[in-house]
Amino acid sequence: MHTLVAATRNQGKIREIKSLLPDFELLSLDDIGFLEETPEPYDTFEENAHTKARAVYNFCGKDVFSEDSGLCLPALQGAPGVHSAYYGGLPRSDAKNNEKLLNDLIGIEDRSAYYKAIVCLIWKGEVHYFEGRCYGKIAEKPSGSNGFGYDPLFIPDGYTQSFGELPISEKQKLSHRGNAIRAMLDFLHKQV
Repeated sequence: MHTLVAATRNQGKIREIKSLLPDFELLSLDDIGFLEETPEPYDTFEENAHTKARAVYNFCGKDVFSEDSGLCLPALQGAPGVHSAYYGGLPRSDAKNNEKLLNDLIGIEDRSAYYKAIVCLIWKGEVHYFEGRCYGKIAEKPSGSNGFGYDPLFIPDGYTQSFGELPISEKQKLSHRGNAIRAMLDFLHKQV
């Protein structure tokens, strides 16, 4: 079984990713003893994902992937975008982020949104990128306790329930992260 390091401590992400990578031993940052906080100072998901992956690869020398993702709203010029995790300020809080988003949408009719994920994989020293998206809209108020982040507000196209209400297995079929990870998996299965 091939070892792959996921450059995250987010347990929600780890749970989602593990179920998508059954053929790999998936290690988290805690598993490899990577304790430092990697900054995400860039304005693109690609640069942030690469920075995290490179820092972890330099630390452990193992094949590693990092994912950077966020919620993008055309009516808000792409915000919260790369700043999704800290949209409501510090310390970061899903509740504060969701509250700020709803406040920013007051009086705006266009509630269309999409989640975007970029996975940066460093495989045998080479860098590869994979993208996934999921389109939908923002609800008037949060509903559901599944998932994390903006999931209680995000209703994927073709559904009436938010990601916070859908079973995790259903969310994985649709999610931006799932789409990006599956693209990475297609690549990995050709390598192993």
